[in-house]
Amino acid sequence: MKGLKIYAPLLLALLVILLGGGWWFLETIGEGERPAIQLGEDIRSLGKQKVLTLSFADRKTGLRTLRVAIAQDNKSQVLAAQSFPQKGTRQKNISLTITPPALHLHDGVATLTVTAVDYSLRKNETVLTRPLTIDLTPPQIYLLTPTNNINPGGSCIVAFRTSEATVTGGIQVNGTFIQGYPATIAGKPALIVYFGVPPDTKKEGLGIRAIARDSGGNETSLALPALIRKKKFRSDKMNLTDNFLTQKMPDFQTSLPALSGKSPLEVFTYVNGTMRNENEAKILEMCRKSEPQQLWEGTFIRMKNASPMAMFGDKRTYVYGKQVVGESTHFGVDLASLANAPVEAINHGIVKYTGNIGIYGNMVLLDHGLGIFSVYGHLSAINAKTGQRVAKGEVIGNTGMTGLAGGDHLHLGMVVGGRFVNPIEWWDEHWIRDNVTKKLGNGL
Repeated sequence: MKGLKIYAPLLLALLVILLGGGWWFLETIGEGERPAIQLGEDIRSLGKQKVLTLSFADRKTGLRTLRVAIAQDNKSQVLAAQSFPQKGTRQKNISLTITPPALHLHDGVATLTVTAVDYSLRKNETVLTRPLTIDLTPPQIYLLTPTNNINPGGSCIVAFRTSEATVTGGIQVNGTFIQGYPATIAGKPALIVYFGVPPDTKKEGLGIRAIARDSGGNETSLALPALIRKKKFRSDKMNLTDNFLTQKMPDFQTSLPALSGKSPLEVFTYVNGTMRNENEAKILEMCRKSEPQQLWEGTFIRMKNASPMAMFGDKRTYVYGKQVVGESTHFGVDLASLANAPVEAINHGIVKYTGNIGIYGNMVLLDHGLGIFSVYGHLSAINAKTGQRVAKGEVIGNTGMTGLAGGDHLHLGMVVGGRFVNPIEWWDEHWIRDNVTKKLGNGL
């Protein structure tokens, strides 16, 4: 018993050494933690070319080898391989371009295999496999609306089918892409796209193409025939008075402290230039996401007992004294009735926004679905809430002179496919019948 007491400290020390050594071994050269592999995206198919990013990590002994391979018909090909001559590489990102035709892969099933081994004595290994579909055939586009007559500043609708499911489908207008929306036409799936063209559009200057891209990245585009009608817009010279400037400009100075101390004319120059551009961009940004189904029905209604004061596309030149101090294009129709007249929703929709937006003053934005929106500006009161569903003819506010308005009126604007368009077309029963209803047929 006495001898045991003598050796107890020694045995305890030995036990500590053994446990510590075991712990050190398991945490270092003998660790059992496998490397981590992460794909930059959840890849499911490969087209003619694909850039794949991969991230490898091992937080203990570090990475020893990496390997990426693809197999089809029991034949495997190495896409990338790397060995690290010594310990310590705990993170490695690689980017590789996969070109199936160059690898003699064909349409069908393939398997991607990614492997990583660490520097542990155990050579811990992680193997990640992904079944892939090799798709080298681009989708076919079948145009359902071959005739397209468009007014400058107006709207158009295009519908088409594709030979296979697509991840991207829509219309490209002079380099600007407008996403299409899934629909059923004549009992079959299709894509429909509402879009607008600028007021200064000329027949020879407009390029419209239908675009379809499948999950493999294969893309097809098809030129669309279009007849651009002639349309002339008005030009107005607007004389700015001291009364208008001293009455309206303080409102903007109050909302934007950076304008404090500026003269009324300096404030107007900023408001009509920088602020106008920012406000229009903000509205278009809010219109990027729309309800994926048609909410509107029939002809869009016009404000009751109202006279047009300004039209869509009017070119305005602002003059103070004899000096030109600014220009603008009017992207809406101004309608004046009695002061504080009720403003009705021009069609069924969902309230996308309510609030004050610079030159538009108190404003309501309605989403009518499929990329079609209506804008109601200069309101004295708003009787709608964001997210609310409203019916055609439902009162959503009252006319006023908030924002950059010299008198009580409604500024009515419309946005179609991310562009301001002329609302007058949508008031016209014949235009809707000829340019929407007939084009789509009775299957929508």
